[in-house]
Amino acid sequence: MTLGSGRPAVASPTGGGAGGRPLSERGWRITLVVHHVVVAVLVAIAMVDAVLEESGAREAVLLAALAVLLLAYATVGGPALVRRDHRRAARYLLVLVVVIGVLAWILPELLFLLFLAFPQVWFMVAGLRSGVLWTLALGVAAALGPTVHWAQGTEPFDLQTLVGVAFSLAMGAWVFSVLEHSDQRAALIRELESTRAELAVLHHQQGMVAERERLAREVHDTLAQGYTSIVVLAQTAVAVLPGDPDAAAERLAVIEEVARENLAEARAMVAAFAPVALDSATLVEALQRLAERFGRETGIVTRVDTAALGSTGTALSRAEEIVLLRGAQEALANVRRHAAASAVVLRISRVGSGDGAQVSVHVEDDGVGFDPAASAGVGLAGLRDRAEEVGGAVDVRSAPGEGTRVTVRVPVR
Repeated sequence: MTLGSGRPAVASPTGGGAGGRPLSERGWRITLVVHHVVVAVLVAIAMVDAVLEESGAREAVLLAALAVLLLAYATVGGPALVRRDHRRAARYLLVLVVVIGVLAWILPELLFLLFLAFPQVWFMVAGLRSGVLWTLALGVAAALGPTVHWAQGTEPFDLQTLVGVAFSLAMGAWVFSVLEHSDQRAALIRELESTRAELAVLHHQQGMVAERERLAREVHDTLAQGYTSIVVLAQTAVAVLPGDPDAAAERLAVIEEVARENLAEARAMVAAFAPVALDSATLVEALQRLAERFGRETGIVTRVDTAALGSTGTALSRAEEIVLLRGAQEALANVRRHAAASAVVLRISRVGSGDGAQVSVHVEDDGVGFDPAASAGVGLAGLRDRAEEVGGAVDVRSAPGEGTRVTVRVPVR
């Protein structure tokens, strides 16, 4: 029976919590059963030894003391171990000290029970200080009788008791040190788990915010622009209807086309798919259709230039193509709302090779221009965020009276 095996009673072996258990529930029950058996066996051996070594009153006192010890363990010590009741444990340890003192006074040969007594102290105490005090009390009780006998010249003093006390104190201090570090690790683990839970909540909240921002950008870049086109086209159709029914009919046809595309975009957004324009077309084809529709809606001369793209194509991922398409949509929407332009060029180009290659979409108009430093639109800010997500960038060059050029760049992977 070792000190290390007894200490879990003090360390709540069956308790939960971070850091794990010193012993499992089943392991603790097995430890208790073994301990009970060891107590019974050692006390029985001591009784046999007392009968063989002594007689008369001395024998009766020894047997009575051992019987008291066995009864105290059965009624107080054992239940104190099971329930980790430190008050009961203190009462039992007091009986143990007295019994050890009696045995040491009458028959020191029975002090082999210290092999049982010292570990029991560390089984039952609540802290290091109380363990040291009870160990010293046992040591004094065990040494008192042999010391008196030695002083009277009747028996030699046995140094084994002092060695046992020293060993018990050392082992107890070591066990409590290990348990203290274990408690510290358990506290650290609990703190880390708490921090991890807080971070999980924060990440969830950040994810929700990011998702809202993404949906806001999607709505702005698709549905909002489509509805703006519908409003403008409807107003134009109303204006030309009395004098030019054919022009009004053309505007109504474009309104229907834009409305259908908006409906498809809404369905794609709900299904978390890519833009409808890219579902069955390349990026170049989608941009050409976008420019064609823009020209029909606004009457602005719109041209698509792919000469700088070369024969290698874009070689982009779907996410990068979406950024370029949304960039062109945003730039054309700004031309419609603010530029008062007469001509627009939508240019697609590829620059560089290898890891440094980039594909760019440029939208350039001859409109009124503006000061980019003084105007920070929501659409351009969202476009910059979207481009940064794929390692790209957005550049806006403009000045009052000099038109505007919006460039969206993404890397070729």
